[in-house]
Amino acid sequence: MATSTPAISLKGLSKSFGKIAAVKDLNLDIGAGEFFSMLGPSGSGKTTVLRMIAGFELPTAGTVELNGEDVTQLAPFDRDVNTVFQDYALFGHMSVFENVEYGLRVRKISKAERKRKVMEALDTVRLADLADRRPSQLSGGQRQRIALARAIVVEPKVLLLDEPLGALDLKLREQMQIELKQLQRQLAITFVFVTHDQEEALTLSDRIAVFNNGKIEQLGTPQDLYERPKSEFVAGFVGTSNIFTEKESTALFGKKGRFALRPEKVTVSEKKKTGSISGIIAEVIYLGSFTRLIIDVSGIHIKATVPTDVFHRDQTVQINMSAADLVAL
Repeated sequence: MATSTPAISLKGLSKSFGKIAAVKDLNLDIGAGEFFSMLGPSGSGKTTVLRMIAGFELPTAGTVELNGEDVTQLAPFDRDVNTVFQDYALFGHMSVFENVEYGLRVRKISKAERKRKVMEALDTVRLADLADRRPSQLSGGQRQRIALARAIVVEPKVLLLDEPLGALDLKLREQMQIELKQLQRQLAITFVFVTHDQEEALTLSDRIAVFNNGKIEQLGTPQDLYERPKSEFVAGFVGTSNIFTEKESTALFGKKGRFALRPEKVTVSEKKKTGSISGIIAEVIYLGSFTRLIIDVSGIHIKATVPTDVFHRDQTVQINMSAADLVAL
């Protein structure tokens, strides 16, 4: 991290809407220069946390610190953060240049300096040639880049991104993921990214907080969360997992307890091997670059990932699973 003081420090943060507790006693530090994602289903509290960092919501309890300064009661425009929204929130009556310039005008930056900074920001997102166009003349990806340029032109220490790629189609979303990561490295500022898309979070993040029911279920690197989920919720939400009950674990592995096993750890073959278990393929799910099998082993359904066009439904196969690959829940 660039400094020892966290870019963001949330202490005992809670938010209630009437009788509904949206966020519950949250403690979290986000390092300077970190690409940090808050991942979770709708209603898990992640967007409410982002809005409290931005100043759009006041916490019911707790504090928000930015670079060591308590900003809990400060208005959004008095915080050194900026927010990019899913719907872009661009001004339709303004040109691209004027949209990006707006924050600098509010800050009373000189005209010459405004022009320099705006063109720098547009160069950064590779859209300087579209400065005179209106948002309605741009594609979704271009509008998202303009929203990013408008956010970074004022040089915030923290950039908050509220599901900014949610409105884009799959191919464009994947392209923008790469561009976002490159932009964050180039600017070396803290990105806080809210998403419900686990693949997006795994692709972009240095660390991820998985939210569930107003709390952080698990916090760690993408590798930590995928390889070592600490709960059934994380194992199921971050990627796909086989979740074995104690009865199933005992029958399959001779181990007591609840365990998770990733489908790619399951080896499937036509011929019997040492330690293999016989099963029947109940479902074949084609997913493009790979196929997911659901294999019935004496009433236990086991998910496995295999190359495409290898097996078929109702086929009897042999599967091998290692107890060393199990993750205790």
